[in-house]
Amino acid sequence: MSNYAIETVGLNFSFGNQTIVKDLSLQVPRGSIYGFLGPNGAGKTTTIKILLNLLKSPADQVFIFGKEINSNRIATLKKIGALVEQPAIYGHLSGKENLINRCLLLRIAKSKVAEMLALVDLTDAADKKAGKYSLGMKQRLGIALALVSDPELLLLDEPTNGLDPNGIIEIRNLMIELATKHNKTILVSSHLLAEIERTATHVGIINKGQLLFQGTIEELHLLSKPMVEIEVDQIENASAFLVTKGYEIASKTDNRITVPFSSSADSGKLNTLLIQNGFTVSSLSKQRKDLENLFLDITKNN
Repeated sequence: MSNYAIETVGLNFSFGNQTIVKDLSLQVPRGSIYGFLGPNGAGKTTTIKILLNLLKSPADQVFIFGKEINSNRIATLKKIGALVEQPAIYGHLSGKENLINRCLLLRIAKSKVAEMLALVDLTDAADKKAGKYSLGMKQRLGIALALVSDPELLLLDEPTNGLDPNGIIEIRNLMIELATKHNKTILVSSHLLAEIERTATHVGIINKGQLLFQGTIEELHLLSKPMVEIEVDQIENASAFLVTKGYEIASKTDNRITVPFSSSADSGKLNTLLIQNGFTVSSLSKQRKDLENLFLDITKNN
């Protein structure tokens, strides 16, 4: 049995002579929330459509739960739920009727509807016309529609796009609940790096169809070298003084100096050194690069 819910092996895909996905080897562990990151136009939606077999991949390049997608199409797709671009919702029907409709289509017992509405917190809005739903409610209904068949794998393409902060938090909490309590594996694409950092266990970063980084969220953080930010007076003198003591100045503003972090003990020494030499240190804190800057670093080096 494969440990991966999704594995692509050197996946290539072109429209005409334009390469959209190049030598892409995704490895999405079972039970993970895999953040599929990249700027708009990086090839994320195309990849998701390939994983859904909406776009046909070359043989032996795409495996879902260890099975090659083209030769196991029906069995594989039964294990997948998806929300790609806009959810397919009938606006003139209520949320509940949309779900009943999907159950009839998939020959699933209608008793599943109440459970799905509760899961995505739409029980109170069950009888309201879906066309009157807020954007966040529509996204949650879209996820409920994707979950009706109880898939093991959920593919969400930019699920928080255009949502207000409250809607974003709702989707985020729902994803965490689905992975932890309902044993779903989730691949979620986004161009919002801070968003992914809050939910994902694993990350793949794609740009121009190529995978630049893949690993756990912890491995991604290790790439981002931590810094110590020191708020200090006499910035020029303090800066010159630290250089004479062998410190590397990473950046400097009107009242802050940033130096690479090595250890908490070293930060303490640094603080003492400045104070003993007549400088006033107002604050000293360890900083991590946010994923935006990290992404720029990774893309620059490729």
